[in-house]
Amino acid sequence: MPAYRYAEAAELLGLSDDTLRRWADQGRFSPVRLPSGAAAVDGRDLAALAVELADAPTDPVRTHARSARNQLRGIVTRVVADTVMAQVELCCGPYRIVSLVSAEAVSDLGLEVGVVAVAGVKATNVTLEVGR
Repeated sequence: MPAYRYAEAAELLGLSDDTLRRWADQGRFSPVRLPSGAAAVDGRDLAALAVELADAPTDPVRTHARSARNQLRGIVTRVVADTVMAQVELCCGPYRIVSLVSAEAVSDLGLEVGVVAVAGVKATNVTLEVGR
């Protein structure tokens, strides 16, 4: 399972590094260590925090205008797949994106809860790209 440095995790959640550190101190998640020794957030814990934030009432302090330029980077929070198709949910900061893709694409991209992906939005279609 991937783990993410605090700075990267904070960016994905739309928070500051300091907020994430406070949450670790408060026990909202259990930090893990990277091979380098740096503190990090496990991908599944990060996905759970993203879902929690997405379900929270909108905070007017965090809401501001920005241009996504048709690409939203986020963390996969849910994958439901059958033999042909899959539904993939991402939390991209305060935004929840849902994409319907082939089960083969999910497998080829290695999409699972806790993986970082980029949603490319074109009209009503959403494509996914794995990457940091």
